[in-house]
Amino acid sequence: MSASTDFVHLHCHSEFSLLDGANRLDPLVSRAAELGMPALALTDHGVMYGTAEFYAKCKAAGIKPILGVEAYVAPRRRTDKEPRLDQAAYHMVLLARNLTGYKNLLKLTSIAALEGFYYKPRIDREILAKYSEGLIGTTACLGSEINTHILRGDYEAALKACAFYRDLFGDGNYYVEIQDHSLPEQQRSNEQLLKIARELRLPVICSNDVHYLTGGDADAHDILLCIGTGATVTDPDRLRYATQEFYLKSSEQMKQLFGRLHPQSIEQTLEIADRCEVELEFGRAPMPSPGLPEGVTPLQHLAELSEQGMSRKFNGAPPPAVVERMRYEMGIIEKTGFAQYMLIVRDFAKFAAEKGIYYGVRGSAAGCLVSYLIDITDIDPVEYGLTFERFLNPERVQMPDVDMDFEDSRRGEVIEYVTRKYSPNQEDPTEARVAQIITFGTLAARAVLKDAGRALGMPLSEVEKLCKLVPTIPLHMTIDKTMEAVPEFKNAYVRDPNARKLIDTAKRLEGISRHASVHAAGVIISHEPLVEYTPLTRSADGGCVTQYVAGTLEKIGLLKMDFLGLINLSILSQALKNIEATTGRRLDVRRLPLEGDGEDVRRTYDLMGAGECVGVFQLEGTQMRRYIQELKPTSVRDVAAMVALYRPGPMAHIPRFVRTKHGLEKPDYPHPWLKD
Repeated sequence: MSASTDFVHLHCHSEFSLLDGANRLDPLVSRAAELGMPALALTDHGVMYGTAEFYAKCKAAGIKPILGVEAYVAPRRRTDKEPRLDQAAYHMVLLARNLTGYKNLLKLTSIAALEGFYYKPRIDREILAKYSEGLIGTTACLGSEINTHILRGDYEAALKACAFYRDLFGDGNYYVEIQDHSLPEQQRSNEQLLKIARELRLPVICSNDVHYLTGGDADAHDILLCIGTGATVTDPDRLRYATQEFYLKSSEQMKQLFGRLHPQSIEQTLEIADRCEVELEFGRAPMPSPGLPEGVTPLQHLAELSEQGMSRKFNGAPPPAVVERMRYEMGIIEKTGFAQYMLIVRDFAKFAAEKGIYYGVRGSAAGCLVSYLIDITDIDPVEYGLTFERFLNPERVQMPDVDMDFEDSRRGEVIEYVTRKYSPNQEDPTEARVAQIITFGTLAARAVLKDAGRALGMPLSEVEKLCKLVPTIPLHMTIDKTMEAVPEFKNAYVRDPNARKLIDTAKRLEGISRHASVHAAGVIISHEPLVEYTPLTRSADGGCVTQYVAGTLEKIGLLKMDFLGLINLSILSQALKNIEATTGRRLDVRRLPLEGDGEDVRRTYDLMGAGECVGVFQLEGTQMRRYIQELKPTSVRDVAAMVALYRPGPMAHIPRFVRTKHGLEKPDYPHPWLKD
């Protein structure tokens, strides 16, 4: 490997070693580039949350990404979960040599989270043997099985374990890893590790267990540990790192530590970097099949359903504009290859309708005539002049987006149906084809000030005073922006040493991922097992969740659906049940008249015009009710226009729209074509 440095970091933690790693990916990769590193590994604790993003950032910076994980290995079997016996887990660094190795890492981390989780996601020797192809393993840090035996004085057990893993990974794929963070235990352990390496003829690498970026970040990392453990810096029994050496050291610093006595340990890091060649694939993954008649393609089936829907909805005599629009849309759907996507959406919409689950489509999908014809939506887009190109555009071929609102009390039924249909083998985590999407809560400005203040042991009143100075608008306000915008905050920083220490500490930790949670709406549905594309983990309620975030999954090309839970639909459902129970009248909300001269229609719009909109989705806010009262709508088109205008930007035009509606002002068209 030709490069300006002759050492590669192979043991490195990012912010995704949650509340233990203080490295955000951008600064981490930038620092490696600044130090002239030709390659860099990411080995977060038991997870691969940041792997694909790390890969992309390294590629952009001209650094070879080495994809790995610092796995937790169960002391017995991964399914053994007895207190005291199974609470501890050994560390082991695993690095992907090739695409097979990367996919095995996906499987191992998924199984660790879905089957082996006990305090931590754990694998065991059995599952490691099954998925060891394409991987490099190392003895890792003081928390490893090998080092644990050494520090207990059981050299033979350490030797035996090393021999086992050497045979498991295959010749040349298991390395003895030595470290020096100025810890006396490491000095003792390194002597024995080198003896094992000689006896078993194992190659040796050196590493630094990187948890923060520079030596100056050690104190901030210490605060991060306190936040994670709920401790304060003055707590004598808290978790802490004994030295301040756990940072991304330069090649020269590593050579000072190991170059004189163990030069081969430096050289072998380059040898591993040369051997690790993983090219991730991005694009469009195959879509699952919703079930088709035999011998029929998705496009043919969609065309047939659309023809049937057109005949049914227009009493066998569709207007020419509808026929022309349907043919145009089908042409675009054929060109972009999204017929199967439309059928998948139709499938779960049909399930919801059959089960009496109220749902609605929001966004651009309402502009698609085909979605109306196959009963995904209820509004004729030709009648209301809605634009198909917002939904699917031949000039911008990307996955269309159908955002579906379901009754929040019954959203789980739809997800369960999709899971049963597309992921029938629920027992095997490597066969899962449906999962919700992970998201991460971060240490935003106010939160990081509060958490850091608690960890530093500062009086709560002082911390709260600073937190309240951080503006809530605009969103994503940072400490630096607060310093510029709020003189009182800056004055506290300049004049009060305690405030300065808190703010400086908080700035170093701001934006770091604090915890993982589940995306409010996103669901991934795959044709092949998801572990071919993303590692998986388990949600609090036991469901499958991807370890990659939504943006990464979309780059991979997986099918993402948004299933949103909406309380208004649950309220609507209950209201209709109440009406039927008290009057005996069963209403079908999908067939209520939206316009016309009927008494029910007129009285409905009279109620709206009087501002009686509480409980009506998107119309119940105080300001919106005032605008609706001024508008006095007489058709659903008026209501739709008001909802469209009620957002930043066009909101300024609402008074003019109201005046024009009532004939107090004449409309002004930029071009005659826009008049209709």
